[in-house]
Amino acid sequence: MAAEQTKPETGSGAEAGRDDESGARAADKSSQGVVTAFGQSMKTLRVRAGMEREELGNRLGYSASTIASFEQGRRIPPPKAIDRTDEELGADGLLTVWKEQVDRAQYPAFFQGMAQLEKRAIELLAYDTLVVNGLLQTEEYMRALLALRRPVLDSETIEQRVSARLARQNIFNRRPAPLLSFVMCESVLRRKFGGKDVLQGQLEQLLLIGQRRNVELQVMPLDSEENSGVDGPFTVVTREDGKKYLYVEAQGTSSLETDPKQAAFAAARYGIIRSQALTPRESLKFIERLLGEL
Repeated sequence: MAAEQTKPETGSGAEAGRDDESGARAADKSSQGVVTAFGQSMKTLRVRAGMEREELGNRLGYSASTIASFEQGRRIPPPKAIDRTDEELGADGLLTVWKEQVDRAQYPAFFQGMAQLEKRAIELLAYDTLVVNGLLQTEEYMRALLALRRPVLDSETIEQRVSARLARQNIFNRRPAPLLSFVMCESVLRRKFGGKDVLQGQLEQLLLIGQRRNVELQVMPLDSEENSGVDGPFTVVTREDGKKYLYVEAQGTSSLETDPKQAAFAAARYGIIRSQALTPRESLKFIERLLGEL
């Protein structure tokens, strides 16, 4: 599955860095082209239907300015909005045909392969050492993280990233429910990105998600003398056909490893990490204690 392989080709020095950077820019430009083309199609169909932005917005539950953002390619509509727009404008599928491409375009270029893989996952194993996993984040926590990015992200990009990240959390409501396991370093749970209130809301959300029967949350204590996760954060995803993938992300780049051997090693390593962390029951009690300390 070469299309899912986002691992940069090996190279040396600045040349390899320039190749990766230009490739990422090309992918981002392609995604923006999809969004722009969709917006132009939406505007053309709205005008053809003799409908003002305000009227369409009222029918869809959006403001006229939001409709303008969709049409100008500054904001990506969710799939349900595309379905409703197609229906309200009598487009006969001319807009819904864009749904898959638009959905993929809402993610950063380096994450698009992983985002599609998550939707087909029957099992997901994630070890995190820096921030709370995106599937577990509250909206406030997301905004706090995105506001800290450098170079600074513009407001439209932040809104797009938040919307996309929230959409990914539909994985918790899928049926049949996938098996989801998260191990995170204690330091992740102590960082007050956005302030005390943001962290409090995030810890409360972890406690709620940790009670789901298909979810296991575990904490790796800072005072643990054994931790096989010394190489950093990673995620192992198992698809419905049983094939496993290893995903690693850092500094705006990523690797989605399709080699079965590497994915198997990562899954085995994750099993060791789980055995070294607090149990799910102990971990929820640990998070409760952290909440009490705030």
